[in-house]
Amino acid sequence: MTTQTAASADLVAVTGADGFIGSHLVENLVERGHRVRAMALYNSFGTYGWLDTLPADVMANVEVVLGDVRDPGSVDQFVSGVHTVYHLAALIAIPYSYVAPRSYVETNVMGTLNVLEAVRRHGTARMVHTSTSETYGTARTVPISETHPLQAQSPYAASKLAADKLAESYHLSFELPIVTLRPFNTYGPRQSNRAVIPTVVAQLAAGKRVIELGALTPTRDFQFVKDTAEAFATVGTAPAETVVGRLFNAGTGFEISIGDLVRTVVRIMGIDASVEQDPQRLRPEASEVQRLIADASLLREATGWSPQTDLEKGLAQTVDWFSEPANLARYRTSGYVV
Repeated sequence: MTTQTAASADLVAVTGADGFIGSHLVENLVERGHRVRAMALYNSFGTYGWLDTLPADVMANVEVVLGDVRDPGSVDQFVSGVHTVYHLAALIAIPYSYVAPRSYVETNVMGTLNVLEAVRRHGTARMVHTSTSETYGTARTVPISETHPLQAQSPYAASKLAADKLAESYHLSFELPIVTLRPFNTYGPRQSNRAVIPTVVAQLAAGKRVIELGALTPTRDFQFVKDTAEAFATVGTAPAETVVGRLFNAGTGFEISIGDLVRTVVRIMGIDASVEQDPQRLRPEASEVQRLIADASLLREATGWSPQTDLEKGLAQTVDWFSEPANLARYRTSGYVV
């Protein structure tokens, strides 16, 4: 492993920077004084995803690189010369993983391998790898700590679990300075409406009064996106001896059923609406994760991080954002988004 002496401590890199959580992390890192090299998935439109919506003073500190984590050469150039790599690039929609599972392996597993190899070659000071609470499957004990058994109930979860184990193996085999963050269900402005909260808010904001959803009984631990971004930045900057080689949950420790969540959103928006179950939105029965609730005490004890936004406040901010016509116009509010 080579030593990256030329890396500047304030230059950090984010894969998946054009996405929901990634774009919020870019903002957080710039606010902390970092210069950010941000990977956006190449497309012929020349767009940078959600990075296109960030303020000019933020983007003045961001170098956008169009690339693809599936391509090792692209990743190698992207990682060269940076101090810390935050690896968020992934395919994340669970329903689409039933349709195109190979693409999840290629992006989530092989893409992670490419980042690990680049970090190894360049002697990068730290890599923050992104996991998901879906790797736990339905809770067997609650709250879910990092020692909870792992169970992949979807091809998406299986691909993320494989990526987690690759990251773990590279730390143990090659002493790569890796920390893994396992966020629970993140929500907020810019989230895709394949997720439940944007699905509900966008449909209501567009004038629909009968909301189409899947299962209403599963419970989730919903965390506001700014708190998730802060968790990433925290483990990326904490002293190495407190975080490197470890895996941390990031969640609120509060669970709510999808049905109760919908009722809360409807109340916040002051709208009279009903819910209709859409069969195509239901997961296969054995694939549905019925309960997720985080024990994030390990992260809190190691770094002092804790979520600052309660669900009511976060939902209100999310509703306000989606209610802006320019924001709502970016979403398809009719039909099922896989």
